[in-house]
Amino acid sequence: MALLSVVVPAYRVQGYLRECLDSILDQSFTDLEVIAVDDCSPDGSGQIMDEYAARDSRVRVVHLERNVNLGPARQAGLRHATGEYVWFLDSDDWLAPGSLRAVVRRLRATRPDVLIVNHARVPWDPRARATVANDFLAAAPSVFTLRDWPRALDILHVAWNKVVRRELLTALDLPYPPGWYEDVAFTYPLLLAAERISVLDRVCVNYRQRRIGAATRTQGEGHLAVFGSWQSVFDRLDPGEPLRPRLFQRMIWHFLMVLGNESRISRPLRRRFFAQASEFYRRYQPPGFRPPGGVEGVKFRMVERGSYGLFQALRAAYRGLHAARRAGRPVKRGLRRLARRGRELLLRAYYQIQLRLPRDESLAVYAAYWYRGYFCNPAAIYEKARELAPSVRGVWVVNRARAAGMPKGVPYVVAGTRAYYRALARATWLVNNVNFPDFVVKRPGSVHVMTHHGTPLKVMGLDEYRYPARALQDAGRPAAMVRTSAARLLRRCDRWDFSITQNAFTTQVWERAYPCRYETLEVGYPRNDRLANATPDQVREARAKVGIPEGKMAILYAPTHREYHPEYRPALDVEDFADELGPDTVVLSRAHYFYVRPGATGPAMQNVLDVSGYPAVEELYLAADVLITDYSSMMFDYAVLDRPIVIFAPDWATYRTVRGVTFDLLAEPPGAVATNYRDLLDLFATGAYQDDAATKARAHFRGRFCSLDDGRAAERVVSRVFVRG
Repeated sequence: MALLSVVVPAYRVQGYLRECLDSILDQSFTDLEVIAVDDCSPDGSGQIMDEYAARDSRVRVVHLERNVNLGPARQAGLRHATGEYVWFLDSDDWLAPGSLRAVVRRLRATRPDVLIVNHARVPWDPRARATVANDFLAAAPSVFTLRDWPRALDILHVAWNKVVRRELLTALDLPYPPGWYEDVAFTYPLLLAAERISVLDRVCVNYRQRRIGAATRTQGEGHLAVFGSWQSVFDRLDPGEPLRPRLFQRMIWHFLMVLGNESRISRPLRRRFFAQASEFYRRYQPPGFRPPGGVEGVKFRMVERGSYGLFQALRAAYRGLHAARRAGRPVKRGLRRLARRGRELLLRAYYQIQLRLPRDESLAVYAAYWYRGYFCNPAAIYEKARELAPSVRGVWVVNRARAAGMPKGVPYVVAGTRAYYRALARATWLVNNVNFPDFVVKRPGSVHVMTHHGTPLKVMGLDEYRYPARALQDAGRPAAMVRTSAARLLRRCDRWDFSITQNAFTTQVWERAYPCRYETLEVGYPRNDRLANATPDQVREARAKVGIPEGKMAILYAPTHREYHPEYRPALDVEDFADELGPDTVVLSRAHYFYVRPGATGPAMQNVLDVSGYPAVEELYLAADVLITDYSSMMFDYAVLDRPIVIFAPDWATYRTVRGVTFDLLAEPPGAVATNYRDLLDLFATGAYQDDAATKARAHFRGRFCSLDDGRAAERVVSRVFVRG
């Protein structure tokens, strides 16, 4: 029997579940079992659990046949738990490093029935500071009952901040209501029954404040479940319980807190909720109860009397006072901006006028890489739409410096012109592999398609803000811009109707990195259709266009950029590398596009071709026999060809610490790995870059990341977005 059973129910949390499970299992604590409960989740949560169970004997998975919601799912996990203590952990939260050992030390030192741990509220906006809750825990006795130290009632009433003796849970047979606020019916009867309670004044749980998907940020009648949960508490309560007045005050405080949050209680539901709160006040009010003082006490009295009109008037008065303090600021900012950006604001005004005109039901606007030209997934979708949806008229946005490189016959507008603003305002479809600028409006009936431009090894979106590289990027920016950058990012992402992913792994990462409401098209990457469908003749044609001499092996070297380096500094000396490999090899050297100016070409070197400015990276893939990269997403695309890939990662430890990664590339590589130059040379000298071990690693990598790249991804996107959309 393990000392501790951690029960983790999961439903629609595939974007967060890995972080949760890793936070438990990576703490190298063995006297532990993890009961992962798949609450019939329609996403990939169940598969993720099975994946962890396959490689870690401490994990057991319970798959429920139907969705039962959080409380009953916890109960299902409890039935399978064997530990002396049980800890219910929500699957979108995660444990702080070292917390397991700290909990176990406290359990062994105090032998409590219930151990309450502290937590930190972690906002979805990574620029907002996490806040540590319950700063009064240091004042708690070492071991106590609730009647000895009733202030424990003020600790957040949730299951996940309590480690409970399993025998006590089984004996109490606590209710697990299926709706929201199930923790109320769990917490208070548990604390009242416990003969030994202890606290751990240390942040053990990181409580994620989700932007979407959380009950606390969802409107609807589900919030009425709070009344049933509190009724369950009072129905079990002894009439002579001395803590009854404290519990009653906590209940009314809870009702007011829920009612005061517009993200929970919509206007049509407010009066009904208030009436129910008033009814509970009169039903459960203890004799002689006196409301608290101050504004809170005024609210209590209004609830007691059922004075909904006065309650609303008081609330409106406070909101009006707050609004008055901010009056006038937007106007002043607008005037200053008008003085600085005259022409741009005139064009923006033109854009606003165009927004008031009817949408062009046949117009689709395409863009890629911040208007760098005709590339990537948008280009593949554009070409397939011309075939399958000929009634859709596609127009590209391109920077003036890149306009000359646009293919003949592809219509385009130059960014910043009147035609550009008109197209953005009137289009029905907007397709991009990065976000359109902040000013772009998601007008009713328009469809925004985010194609992305790679499977993420490096962290992206909100996840970036946890790592030093983001702070380096923000250095030198105005403080106001830094503070609002995450919120601005998600406002842009809120425009998405569709998000295209190459594989299930990417889908899961994006759900956490971009927590917005969009439909994921997990269909493979359209840009990889060309690779999946390539014929031998097309490969020969690509090699000839790139300039690879007949009979030579071509190695494509394509490192990613590093935000913490101010300029392009490749880890590999390509000229020396080409010399070492000899005359039968040509190295195609490609810098990251961030460092490439339009039309730029590098110096000519023997057996080295600088292809940094080569427009079609897919042709480079077709031409190359081997890819050498470090952390670039190019590996996920090149793997479609099932050709050797070598990871050259001399600064892996630095990159994963400073930039942040989504998985351990060196543990799950797409082929052979070298962490220094000598080992890289040995891989090619011995042929190990394509031996059995490298081939097996590539097969595993392809199975995980490339199974959907079957040559029909663009067709699936066009069918969903343009034909049936």
